[in-house]
Amino acid sequence: MEKETNSQRVARWWGFSRSLVVYLNPFIIRAWRRFYRTLLTPGDVVIDVGAHLGTRARAMRSVGARVIALEPQHPFTAFLRATLPRDMVLINAAAGGSEATGQLAVSSRHPTVSSLRTDFVADAASVAGFEQVSWNDSQEVAVVTLDSVIAEHGTPRYIKIDVEGFEEEVLAGLSTPIELISVEFLPGFPQLSLVLVDRLMELGDYRFNPVIGETGQFAWAEWKSAEATKEWLHSLPPESGSGDLFARNQAP
Repeated sequence: MEKETNSQRVARWWGFSRSLVVYLNPFIIRAWRRFYRTLLTPGDVVIDVGAHLGTRARAMRSVGARVIALEPQHPFTAFLRATLPRDMVLINAAAGGSEATGQLAVSSRHPTVSSLRTDFVADAASVAGFEQVSWNDSQEVAVVTLDSVIAEHGTPRYIKIDVEGFEEEVLAGLSTPIELISVEFLPGFPQLSLVLVDRLMELGDYRFNPVIGETGQFAWAEWKSAEATKEWLHSLPPESGSGDLFARNQAP
């Protein structure tokens, strides 16, 4: 038992260290800072759901946004608490469709793919890019709704959601359209992305534009309709890279 505990501890800190190297890369940080300068203005309220190491949260703050960051997973919450600027709000919780607790399936060596969605974890073994991933641990985490966060901190201009397949449940906890929302898309799980487009259209009159990987730039010159976006998502090979699908509300 003690040997297994030590092995899990080593795997967890290996995964954490890997995330530090990958996601606090200065080139990635600069790319997102440039990107968010084109979208946000000083004083905008933004919510970062699935903050991880705070790469996006820090980039958004650098352009003057008021950032509320949600992250449930240890040791990332401790890292954020120790390193985020004090004018940023950190909520040690996941977001979902109701106030509750949940079991986060944790991949110690690949913590960026830890998820609250059980069928995502169960199906991932057969999906390109996830062959070497093992969800070997779990954490009980608090779950809040976006509506409750908004009630406390104000209506955001932008919400970023990156929660490994749990995006649909996060949006279930949002009852009002927001000017800008981004959700992760995973080509190996096209159905998860397609339902997000439908859910966003239930909230408002949205147009869409993807950012591939960590490039920090839109893939399309023009924002596209829900149908055109769903056709594009259908066409993606399962082995192609993930990214963020941005949705912009057309209503004034």
